[in-house]
Amino acid sequence: MAIIKKRVLILSSSRQIKLSGHTLCISNSFEIGEGFTKNIFSAVEGIKPGSGVSAVVNPFELTKDDWFEIADYKIFLWMHFKDRIRQFGIDNPQIFRGSL
Repeated sequence: MAIIKKRVLILSSSRQIKLSGHTLCISNSFEIGEGFTKNIFSAVEGIKPGSGVSAVVNPFELTKDDWFEIADYKIFLWMHFKDRIRQFGIDNPQIFRGSL
């Protein structure tokens, strides 16, 4: 399973992506990046002016399996977050303590 350690996203395929922060985000258009930066997987509109052609930007050349692994990791974190809220409630800082 993918994991973020010391600002590095580490995949089971041994691929590593250096991050400038500790976050990996997905937008409602399914673009992936750090925070609001679409630097890991995105679409670029109109490569040539007036062409209307889009291109996929995947600078780390991640595979379909890599993306499935990243998706599983993000789903795992959200599920764990839900469990912590169930365990501690919404007003308890214990939600944010501990490690996986």
